Amino acid sequence: MLAERGYENTRFADVSAASGVAISTLQNYFGSREDMVIEALQLSVDREVAAMEAAASTDLDPWERLVAMIDRSLELPDHSRQMLVEFWRSAMRDDELREYSVEMQLRYRAPFLAAAREGSEQGAFRLTHRPEDVADFVLAVLTGAIISRVLHHPRPSPADFRGVLLSQLRLMLGLEG
Repeated sequence: MLAERGYENTRFADVSAASGVAISTLQNYFGSREDMVIEALQLSVDREVAAMEAAASTDLDPWERLVAMIDRSLELPDHSRQMLVEFWRSAMRDDELREYSVEMQLRYRAPFLAAAREGSEQGAFRLTHRPEDVADFVLAVLTGAIISRVLHHPRPSPADFRGVLLSQLRLMLGLEG
């Protein structure tokens, strides 16, 4: 319901109709519509961050891990992208969500940062920028791609976009080819 109706327009009645749970049960459990919506947004974002952490916990080498995490982000279903944008939009106006967004951003960033550091420490990467800057660059590009897709902006094909991103990342990591 949040992806479809947004933070401001999601009501107990909407959630009740979609879930089959009585409005009174929802009100009893959550207390207020705002508490229900905030918890749903937090749960959705937490699931996405946990999925990224799981994708990063493979035995792949640092480059392959970075590519797998980028691919996972680029292949998010529409619903997940819409929920992320709704979360970011809502966090701009809600202090509780804003604080939670900082925590989630750090968790989402951590596997990218770890892979860049690990590759550098192993000598696989010859970083042209600090690992923190590499991780921030990748996240900024992926975030922009999510927003553009949710807004249905004209954009390059997913394969072309992926190719450009990986090419730029290779340069930042000091990889040839």
